[in-house]
Amino acid sequence: MQSESQALSTTAVTENTPRTPTSTSQHGIHDYDGSPEGNPSPTDDVGAESPISAEQLALDAALAASLQDIGAAASSENRGLNIRDTPSPPAYNRIVEYEQAATPSARKKDEGPVFEVVKKARSPNDKRSPIQDLPNEILTHSLAHLTPSDLASMSLVSKRFHDLVTGPHAWRTAFAHYFPGPDSINAMLQDDSDDDQAVVRSEKRAFTRLTALASWRSEYIMRTRLLRSLSRGKPVPAPASTHTPRSGHAAISAPITMYSSQLLTSINHLHATYGSGLNKRFPRFVHGADDYGTATSSDPSAAKVDPWGLSDPNTFLQFAERFPGDSQYGLGPGEVIGVPNVMDVSQPYGMVFGEGSPGGMTYYRSTEEMRGRFLTFSSAMSKPDLGIPKFLSSNEAITSVWLAKSPAIPALSEGLIGIMCGSSLGVLTAYSLGSINAGNHRDQRFGRGEMTARWVLSPGVPIIAIVVDNEYSLKRYAQNRIWAVVLNALGEAFYLTKFPKRPHIDRSIRMDDEMIERTAWSSGRTVYWNAIEPSRRVAKLDPYADSGVDGSYSPRSSWNGMCLSKEQTKAETHEIEDFASRKPKDFQRTCVGWDMRRRLEVDFAGDDGNNAGENVVVFECGLEEESTPLVKRYTRCRILQKASTDTASTPPLTAGSTEPSTPPSLFGGTTSPALAPTSSLSFDRLEDNLSQDGFDGSATPRQMTEEWRTSEFLLGGLKNVQMLTTAVDNSTFATQTMSEDPLLGFSGMSTASSPSLTPISATEPGVNAADVPGQRARLCAVGTKLGTVLLWNMRGPVSRSVEATNMLEPVRIVYTDSPQISCLALSSLYLVHGGNDGLVQAWDPLASDTQPIRTLNSRFSSRARRRLVQAQASAQGVGINMYAAGALSLDPDPTVLRGMVSLGNQLRYWSYSSSAADQYKSHKRRLRRSERGSNNGGERFSGATRTNLKDYIANEKFELDREKQLRQKDAQRFAGRFGTELLDGSEEEMLAYAAMLSQETLEQESRRRVSDASTAFSTAASSIGQSNWSTADATPASPSPREVAPRTDDELDADIAEAIRQSLAASPGAGYDIPIRHAKPRNKKAPSAKSSPRLAGKSKEAEMSDLDFALQLSLAEEQSRRSLEESEPFPGLPVASGRGKGKGRERA
Repeated sequence: MQSESQALSTTAVTENTPRTPTSTSQHGIHDYDGSPEGNPSPTDDVGAESPISAEQLALDAALAASLQDIGAAASSENRGLNIRDTPSPPAYNRIVEYEQAATPSARKKDEGPVFEVVKKARSPNDKRSPIQDLPNEILTHSLAHLTPSDLASMSLVSKRFHDLVTGPHAWRTAFAHYFPGPDSINAMLQDDSDDDQAVVRSEKRAFTRLTALASWRSEYIMRTRLLRSLSRGKPVPAPASTHTPRSGHAAISAPITMYSSQLLTSINHLHATYGSGLNKRFPRFVHGADDYGTATSSDPSAAKVDPWGLSDPNTFLQFAERFPGDSQYGLGPGEVIGVPNVMDVSQPYGMVFGEGSPGGMTYYRSTEEMRGRFLTFSSAMSKPDLGIPKFLSSNEAITSVWLAKSPAIPALSEGLIGIMCGSSLGVLTAYSLGSINAGNHRDQRFGRGEMTARWVLSPGVPIIAIVVDNEYSLKRYAQNRIWAVVLNALGEAFYLTKFPKRPHIDRSIRMDDEMIERTAWSSGRTVYWNAIEPSRRVAKLDPYADSGVDGSYSPRSSWNGMCLSKEQTKAETHEIEDFASRKPKDFQRTCVGWDMRRRLEVDFAGDDGNNAGENVVVFECGLEEESTPLVKRYTRCRILQKASTDTASTPPLTAGSTEPSTPPSLFGGTTSPALAPTSSLSFDRLEDNLSQDGFDGSATPRQMTEEWRTSEFLLGGLKNVQMLTTAVDNSTFATQTMSEDPLLGFSGMSTASSPSLTPISATEPGVNAADVPGQRARLCAVGTKLGTVLLWNMRGPVSRSVEATNMLEPVRIVYTDSPQISCLALSSLYLVHGGNDGLVQAWDPLASDTQPIRTLNSRFSSRARRRLVQAQASAQGVGINMYAAGALSLDPDPTVLRGMVSLGNQLRYWSYSSSAADQYKSHKRRLRRSERGSNNGGERFSGATRTNLKDYIANEKFELDREKQLRQKDAQRFAGRFGTELLDGSEEEMLAYAAMLSQETLEQESRRRVSDASTAFSTAASSIGQSNWSTADATPASPSPREVAPRTDDELDADIAEAIRQSLAASPGAGYDIPIRHAKPRNKKAPSAKSSPRLAGKSKEAEMSDLDFALQLSLAEEQSRRSLEESEPFPGLPVASGRGKGKGRERA
């Protein structure tokens, strides 16, 4: 309407500028040459703001002229004159005046520069740069307008520029300038200079980062290059195969592959396995159509459908076909509940299908089977004393199903949970997938599709949505995090944090269907489903108490931890049976908000720092006549309770309430500062996180209070919104908690390390979540019936209290060309929408471009769109739309540009190259090419012949082997010198072990020195005392301080060496008193055998002195050896004297 008024105003200015009376032929707008009408858009409004002031002046002049004409006509009429020739004021001027008076005038766009550059007179000798006088803030904002490459090169200008560019603030400002984000919603306010109504813009951007250890620089460069690669649409080079031609060119695969799914109806379910980390492989898809309950699988690399699912003869009817006169979703008379058939598919495990009609059953077909099977249903068994209510399967319809997408939940539940089904009676049933490779439950073997657990969550109220965490792990289980959330038709949400346990059953007993169902009820009572309190049902106003029941109350299954008696259990079971027998009209009469078309999205990776923070988002689509669209978010918060000072309590189990204590030393003394563990180590954080759970079955550990706080997502000013589809970002880093985030907890594996940054050291302090690029945001999207897409941050600010509700604005609104949005898919990099006209486009959630980045599939012909409009206007509706985009699937790795969309029963797969981002990941050395015409070899390898290729491969292999050998030698040298591979411990453990050995060695050395000193002192004293009586020419020894004081090791060694030398060189060999008999010669006289008494006496005295000294040395050595053996905690075993082999053999 505004564009029309602007056009009319322009005409009025052209025609009414002359203030002379005009003829009646000028009445009307036959001279109107404005642009044709269209839907108003923000760009049209902005462009129409400039001529308002001139038009207003012209309108004022026209209004004054018309008033003068009216006054003259009235005076002439009073005088009885003829006024037919007097012109009346134009009618469109009145319309324009009325519209401008009713609506506030749009603000005028600023014209002219904000800053004025004034040239300053400078002297010729002035060499100083004026840029150096600018503050850092102005320089940072100026540099933010440069391209990433130019901004990086500015670090080479000067030291000041280097400090600015290498810091995160410049890149963060550049990122905010290139990606407007929420500022793109109201572009009219970006150039506003009115101080009274100016909007404060923030440079914070909510998004999920692309790499593990990302910075603002890497995020800015990677995101811009990946978006450029997506817009170019360059195909990915095909992998090398044996069929590749021998030419030097690599085979190029087509970027788009389209083939048939061999299904008869439109596909609306897709799932694929893309691989993660270094296990990237070509994806495989499974696709299903819930109209007839069929599903197939395919390989897009071969553009061929597998035989799985093609030979299954089972087809199913819809509720509208079996009950043509009844309304769906429990509306109308409210006598019966029926929904369209539900389905879920999983590439590893197959498909599950549920009939949405009364008496419906659940059908499951595994990927290892060509034919499926019907799962066990309610058998009308009733055991009130055991808590088993009676349900009739003829009144029960399957309203929601879930199938495992990963082996996480089946493995952690020990095979109990692989399939979950919700019924119209409020019963939730879990089934097993059978024996799987990832399971370690050999003691409990389950059949495929065997019923394992049952719960009654909301008797009589259907369960319409089931969401399970496919990334659940043992660490999350230890942190008591949520792994399953369900939603019913009244908007009540329930969650579960523990896994059920099956009672022990002898494997020799053969179980029938009744025993299996009874065991499933018993297994369900081992855990308890907690309700989200703000989502509880609300009773309608009943001032006269006509209903007779409380609409806000509903019973549900208890658990064994409540310790109920048999009478209480029986009363509870009868009450559940009473509520289950009620009709939908009874709940609609007593409760507010019956809506079976709600949608549920859950952020299991949200974190508040206390092992909580999960976000449950409930979408009220507004598809019914009297319903209004509403989006509510429930956030789980754990708050630390303040312990009372007057009562003694046990130490808290949470890291936030426990003061760090100094660990004792390994040797009983004080702790060395060098060995004290720092608070930033990853294993300390892991222990703190794991210690915050009590494992007692409760939903919240001690000393913590659990609250659910409510937030509301606003619709950005859109009216009459009807939501058709929802999506959430399932990228790799969007599904990680704070303890799993490698940028925060330094707990990522080597495959998750960023290729663009150096990993953070474990000794550095941890990064705050607010400093992470994107603030760990996670986006969710909604597609409407008007062709618009709204995006919110699921991890936005939380309300301050339970009673308050905060409002969150959308971060982006996308206006597409599709009449309706039929499917959505979202990743950390881009958003893909599919319309009911077949248009599929990729958008930037951060609004770097308001136009689509790439059109993945153009809309169908105008004839098809015309038939679609005619079908929408008919009473029967569209029915099965074979032109619409039914389902979307994207790679969870945002740096890999591939995905699939279903168009009717056709499948369209795309895979684009991200080589621009690969160049940033690995800066390989590029050899310069030689100039044209020269003979200098510029390249190491020329792909002309196969011989060069073999030589090049051989050289590279030789170099790799040589580098490997050098690395092995270095590792062996370090291991032998420093013990780096000792006991296969970590670096901290090796340091602690080395410190312990060093301390033990120091203590042993100190004890040995003391014992050696005391032994030497006693030996010296005794030797001096004995020498007084054993030697004849000895002089009396005088006391000396050197003999009394203990000597050092060097002095003792020198004295011992001197004594040994003198003892060996003192006496000759003839001085010993040993008779020696010589052989008698034949012709000579034998000498006398009697020795001289003088020589014999001297030799005897020397022998006694030396023997005494040698004995003293031997005793001292033996005493020191014994003292060392007594001080050793683990003495060695004595060495056997024998050398022979065998049992009991000894040799001398």
